Amino acid sequence: MGKPIESSSSLLTYTVFALGLALFIRFFVAAPYVVSGASMDPTFEDWHYLIVDRVTYELGEPVRGDVIVFDLPDNPEKSLIKRVIGLPGETVVLNGNSVRIVNEAHPKGFTLDEPYLDSANLDGGNSLRVTLEDEEYFVLGDNRRVSADSRIWGTLPRGNIVGRAFVRLYPFNVIDVLPGEARYEE
Repeated sequence: MGKPIESSSSLLTYTVFALGLALFIRFFVAAPYVVSGASMDPTFEDWHYLIVDRVTYELGEPVRGDVIVFDLPDNPEKSLIKRVIGLPGETVVLNGNSVRIVNEAHPKGFTLDEPYLDSANLDGGNSLRVTLEDEEYFVLGDNRRVSADSRIWGTLPRGNIVGRAFVRLYPFNVIDVLPGEARYEE
């Protein structure tokens, strides 16, 4: 009778350890998210299943072009997915469908080339100039026609960023690492 008790005790220990490890990974390393809504079309569509990396931004800062998941500043219960466009200390100038970035390296500014945008998803009515403070980011959805983003609710505080889209696991025909990430010529 001693062996079954030891086996039950070992099984319980392993189960508790595995559950603890899974919860640690879920809350501190990586988290699953399901895309809902059209704000990132065509890059991400409804039901795309993502794993979000929570560690990278503990070690470094978001980079222009990263696709991030964050808690909405006015409603932390709601998570959104958008693309980082403006970085702390920069000025973002929207004029029609053009996005221009003014920073120390480019005092006259440079225009972002955004090949991931679908012309059908653009809204030419943008006219906005925002200067970002320390720890503030400017984010936009890829489907500018319907996206609720920094144009509507303002800048994104650094503390609201959950992490970056690390892996797309579903649908199976578009599985990839760092899905949607873009880098720009400055």
